Amino acid sequence: MFHRSERLFLRPAWPEDWQAVFAGIADEGVVKNLARAPWPYEPDHARAFVSREHDPYYPTFLMVLPDANRAQPIGCIGIHDRDGETELGYWLARPWWGRGLATEAARAVCDIASAIGHKRLIASHFVDNPASGRVLRKAGFRPTGIVRPHVSLGRGGDAPAVELVREAEQDEDGAPQMRAA
Repeated sequence: MFHRSERLFLRPAWPEDWQAVFAGIADEGVVKNLARAPWPYEPDHARAFVSREHDPYYPTFLMVLPDANRAQPIGCIGIHDRDGETELGYWLARPWWGRGLATEAARAVCDIASAIGHKRLIASHFVDNPASGRVLRKAGFRPTGIVRPHVSLGRGGDAPAVELVREAEQDEDGAPQMRAA
C-alpha cells in the first residue's frame, strides 16, 4: 500500500531500506520513546524490520520525503494489533523533528485506517515525551485520562504512558471518518 500526503510519500519497507532505517532509528533519543525497539538498536534489527511480512489490514509505512536527489526514509508509521485494539505508532529521525511531518503522517495513516475499516485507534506516549502527545492531539487523538505503565524495550522496562483514542464516525454518505473521541 502506498499513500501520498502533502509533503510525504508513505510506502512499505523493502529489504534494501535497512541502512536508512538503521541510520534514522539507531539514536537512543528516538528508541527510548518507542515500545518495541530495543536499545542498543543493531543493524540486524533493521534488517529484520524491513524483511517483515506486510499485513494489508495493519499496514506499516516508511515516511519518505520525495526529493529528486535523495528520497530516503526519515521515519516509520503504522498501525498494529495491541491486545485486540488497533494502535498507531511512529518514529521520526531526529533531524526531522519539529517540522510537522509526524503529524502529517499520523493524519494520513488515520485516514487509511478508517478506509480499511478500523473504527477506533489508540495511541500512547510516554509522560516524559510531551512532543509526541502534541503530534497525536494535532492528528485528532484525545487523551482518555488514563496514565499507565507501558513497555519500552529501549528503556529496558515499563514507563508511565498517557493513553489517547480516536474514533471513526460516518459521514452523510455512510463512509467512516475518523474523529476525536
